[in-house]
Amino acid sequence: MIRWTWAFLDRPAAGFDDCVRFWATVTGSTVSEPRGAQSEFVTLLPATGPAWLKMQRVGGDGGVHLDLDVDDVAAAVATATDLGARVVTVERDYTVLESPAGQTFCFTPMHADAPAPEDATPPPVVVSTAPDGTVTRLDQICLDLSPADIATDTAFWRALTGWTHQPGRRPEFSRLRGPDQPLHLLLQRLDEARPAGAHPDLASSDIAATAAWHESLGATRVADGERWIVLRDPGSAVYCVTGRDPYTG
Repeated sequence: MIRWTWAFLDRPAAGFDDCVRFWATVTGSTVSEPRGAQSEFVTLLPATGPAWLKMQRVGGDGGVHLDLDVDDVAAAVATATDLGARVVTVERDYTVLESPAGQTFCFTPMHADAPAPEDATPPPVVVSTAPDGTVTRLDQICLDLSPADIATDTAFWRALTGWTHQPGRRPEFSRLRGPDQPLHLLLQRLDEARPAGAHPDLASSDIAATAAWHESLGATRVADGERWIVLRDPGSAVYCVTGRDPYTG
């Protein structure tokens, strides 16, 4: 059973501090003290409630991966590999894996800063308010999958999480929603074949206003969609601002 879900924003070493400032600002967070051998990890701490966003300084281009807190890492790894995952690295207290399509994720033991397993109280809905009053919430990670991978990885994530699967408004999308989880998963079938990837989505009460605010903070607009706007953060990583309700997703 997945006890808690973390989004890890992996960003290049060059410009990492700019990325941290950007994401802390747009999520209304404060930044934890750095940790790790090279001070490469930080947690974005919301004004209230438990955290669910972390950032890591990396040597390459970066991206997004998930950390899944579980009670028994070895048992979770066995389940995942039976479902088609591949083990990448085994560390002392966590394991790095890839989904059948190649999306990186980690099984991690329950952290001290995550809700205790016996705590049945759902986490609070923590939104961020821009200077103009626009409300947003980073509550979704989109898994970007090629046409050849979408069915296999959708089945994998459904079985691994046990979360509720819902079709999207468009046939290329579906969602997985977990009970009392801070993050949901959106699975997107891409138009072309390419390696699996992931990006964060922010729900917004006004996507145009949010995009404009983000641009003023260093983001770059990439494209406008039906009900979303695609941008790049200061580290050139893609993310989306969507018209979903920040309070209900």
